[in-house]
Amino acid sequence: MKLNLARRDKVIEKTKIEESLKIIEQNPDIISLGAGEPDFPAPKNVVKSAEKFLEKGYTHYSPPQGRHELREALVKKLKKENKIDVDPENIIITCGSKEAILLSVLTTVNPKEEVLIQNPGYVAYRPIVEMLDAIPKYIPLREEDKFEIHPEILKKTITKKTKLLILNTPSNPTGTVLSKKTLEEIADIAIQNNLTIMADEAYEKLIYDNEKHISIASLNGMEDRVITVQSFSKSYAMCGFRIGYAVANERVIKEMTEFKLCTTLAAPTFGQLAAIEALKHSSDYVKKMIKEYDRRRNMMVMRLNEIPGFSCTTPKGAFYTFPNIKEFKISSDKLSDLLLKKSKVMTIPGTEFGKYGEGYLRLSYATAYKKIETALNRIEGYVTKLFK
Repeated sequence: MKLNLARRDKVIEKTKIEESLKIIEQNPDIISLGAGEPDFPAPKNVVKSAEKFLEKGYTHYSPPQGRHELREALVKKLKKENKIDVDPENIIITCGSKEAILLSVLTTVNPKEEVLIQNPGYVAYRPIVEMLDAIPKYIPLREEDKFEIHPEILKKTITKKTKLLILNTPSNPTGTVLSKKTLEEIADIAIQNNLTIMADEAYEKLIYDNEKHISIASLNGMEDRVITVQSFSKSYAMCGFRIGYAVANERVIKEMTEFKLCTTLAAPTFGQLAAIEALKHSSDYVKKMIKEYDRRRNMMVMRLNEIPGFSCTTPKGAFYTFPNIKEFKISSDKLSDLLLKKSKVMTIPGTEFGKYGEGYLRLSYATAYKKIETALNRIEGYVTKLFK
């Protein structure tokens, strides 16, 4: 008997990331610059806190909206760090930020309505939108604009069907940190067109060169128009704890909580309690991670600009570089394949993040410094021959 699958199974395409991970598992000689998670372990105090709560029997469900003590701790964090003034009823705790993204779209967008997505942009946005029978529309980002959203291009992308705008700052894959000026222009456009904004701020703490992360929800008039999505995965190297959260007006959070009853029910209880420890006592560890990422970033950008065929601007946030490889005159997918086969280095083609990512590769510096050096030396050794 042949099982009939729903049409939405075609929405989730096989990605280069997924294919490459299988190759790496089979070949330990390959160095991966494709990592989308910190290579640091979670802070020791957070791990000990999780162990303590597990030993005390915190192995049962939490309330769907999340434990009150974590939401109270986040109220203080949001006010101090993001200038977002809320109370615990404005927060829902989710299984990572990806669930928060799913719940945000479920809550705000009807079938056949449009969702604006940065392109190149995070790989999960389009499948989530299409799974829910909504329509993704793309805002092309250009290197000459420093991969920031150009307000005039944004205006031209909006139609009467447009309901939601997804912002990602700092950005995956470009490392762009949206300026206050750009955010203010986007806020004005959202108000004029009655758009909801979902602000994905998963990389909010990973900022360099004295740049400043600004939450668009903190701007005047935006508090009821924005769903802010944040996470412990990147900032605190707590990917496996699966703790993310969303901040919005109480009506939106109530709807998201009702949908959560049909998704994961609750985020892990021990993880929520350990997250409080992270908020209170892990700031030095976060600073240490950022300092090391910065060291790797500077080296990677310098080395990429020395390698024939590569041109790399300096990212201001996250832990990715997004070098231009158009000089090779082949697709980013083809070059990524060649680097994997000939140099034994895994990179991610820019087209994984949308069609406007063609001509670029994503290289992660969430990898040990020495490994990055070795990987870039291998790449240089191979591509130099192509330009002789």
